[in-house]
Amino acid sequence: MEDKEFSSINVIPFVDILLVLLTIVLITATFIVQGVIPVSLPKATQAKEEAIKTLEITITKEGKVFFEGKSIGIQELDSLLKEIDPSFRISISADKEASVQSLVSVLDLLKKHNLERVLIKTEIGN
Repeated sequence: MEDKEFSSINVIPFVDILLVLLTIVLITATFIVQGVIPVSLPKATQAKEEAIKTLEITITKEGKVFFEGKSIGIQELDSLLKEIDPSFRISISADKEASVQSLVSVLDLLKKHNLERVLIKTEIGN
């Protein structure tokens, strides 16, 4: 018997595997970009993005408060903010449909503890 010489390689299974891997990467990247807590930010036309590490406070549409991704109550937030150095920057992401009272309660706590380096995140748009 003679060995047959390879004249071509079937690459279709290789392409199938690459497409599956590409799909997995794209789905994973979407989850990473969106973050853990879904919040629909309000729009602002006069804003710029900053790449400075900040402590994150998130307020959902239902009025739930999260500090660094962990759900907490206002009293717990009060005790946490008491221990924060006033030089730290605080970033607030409040859903545009959240009650104003939730945002005002958080801002009152920040003022109470002299945390004045606060920014409210918005989407840039027209």
